[in-house]
Amino acid sequence: PDRQEERARHQFGTDKPTEQQMVKAAAALIQEAAKPFQDPKLRELLIDIKKNELTIDHVSQDQVIEAGFSADALARARTIVQSFEQFIAKHKDEITALQILYSKPYKQRLTFESIKELAKAIEKPPYLWNESQLWQAYAALEKSKVKGASGKRILTDLVSLVRFAIHQENELVPFPERVNANFNAWLMQQEKAGRKFSKAQRHWLEMIRDHVAANLVVERDDFEYAPFAQEGGLGKVHQLFGGELNRLIEELNGALAA
Repeated sequence: PDRQEERARHQFGTDKPTEQQMVKAAAALIQEAAKPFQDPKLRELLIDIKKNELTIDHVSQDQVIEAGFSADALARARTIVQSFEQFIAKHKDEITALQILYSKPYKQRLTFESIKELAKAIEKPPYLWNESQLWQAYAALEKSKVKGASGKRILTDLVSLVRFAIHQENELVPFPERVNANFNAWLMQQEKAGRKFSKAQRHWLEMIRDHVAANLVVERDDFEYAPFAQEGGLGKVHQLFGGELNRLIEELNGALAA
């Protein structure tokens, strides 16, 4: 409106243009603005730009048609897996954890200390492996058989890695998931046998399950430390399970880490 009024004042030589003069001034401005587009060369250029313009879609989601590892990544993964399996075969009579895992049914119980020993052995040169690196290598080569590839690995996952490497298990499953599956199967067996647990007992059983998933075994002394201590410790668990406690610990250690 300001430009129209200014144009009308200039065009008609008046300080107070009429409404009709304002309309004519607006028409003149429009005509001047459109004048460049009357050039045939400019019109042709705009048509060419329109034909070649790139449309960016901010609404539709991209769909990955195919994703995978590069040839170099697959080669590195294959080297790691082959070397790891050769390491296991070479040291199966020397490293305690490997001795136990090979002797199925197990002649002795696998301990957290034995898994730490294995972890230290594979971390040394020339291997420099850890459970996450090994897991990703298997995921690259056998994706359909490897679960939890994007999850965070813990030390006890080495148990699953060795079992998979020596073909004791057909799938590579995170050790906590395996323990949880074993726990659910054990609970079903107890229910079928007519053994029922209270809500408080079930809570403690689940804490024991989680402890075994991270530490392979649970012992009476463990109840004096977190997270058990915050829930009443050894006194509380003994109150809940009474004379069955020792047998229950032995039973769970055998069933959950199997």
